[in-house]
Amino acid sequence: MVADAIHRVTDKVRTAAAIGPDCERGRRFRSFGPASCISYPWATIYGESRIEIGTGTMIGAFTTLSVGFGPDQGGDDRCVISIGDRVLLGRGGHVVAHERVVIEDDVYTGPNVYITDQNHTYRDPDVPIGLQWPTNDPVRVGAGSWLGTNVVVLPGADIGRNVVVAAGSIVRGVVPDHSVVAGSPAKVIRRFDPEAGWQPPLRPSAHDEDVDVSELVGLAEALGVRSDPQGRF
Repeated sequence: MVADAIHRVTDKVRTAAAIGPDCERGRRFRSFGPASCISYPWATIYGESRIEIGTGTMIGAFTTLSVGFGPDQGGDDRCVISIGDRVLLGRGGHVVAHERVVIEDDVYTGPNVYITDQNHTYRDPDVPIGLQWPTNDPVRVGAGSWLGTNVVVLPGADIGRNVVVAAGSIVRGVVPDHSVVAGSPAKVIRRFDPEAGWQPPLRPSAHDEDVDVSELVGLAEALGVRSDPQGRF
């Protein structure tokens, strides 16, 4: 059937057109780690010479990675977007940077997550907002964190390690390690206490008794996720 032939060709095009470390487009990046990939079709990509991508990182289709205001903009050779190892950026995401955005190792995001270090200003009431010079404030997303679908990370956000950001949240300011945040603006709704555990306590799960921690550790290691000397991931 014609449909089957089209599907086969489409699958081959998606595979062949993905950006990896060994293709000409991939070599434009400041660094592009092995076993990493930007899925095709992508949305907008420019400023590659100031973008670093780690090892084993997957960037979903229709994603935007941009440094500066346009592909022909000049600038120094410093790294502006840094994406770590084993990161998964979901389909339709945007990372838009002008000063510095750091996404650390093992960060996962859902679809349509928007991360930027720049915002418009409205200081002069007589000038259209789009014509006023914007402001920049660096952003960090800490290792092991999970950002749900449609999360927006605003300039100046500093998200800690192993943080859950609920879907649809808007993040600004400092988010502590091992916490869950939700809302607009996002607020801490749960934190992990080394002595008391999660506060407020997690709801019981029907599968809690079936969880074998050693199996989870084995699965994590098989996927390339390593623990630190304290046994934390």
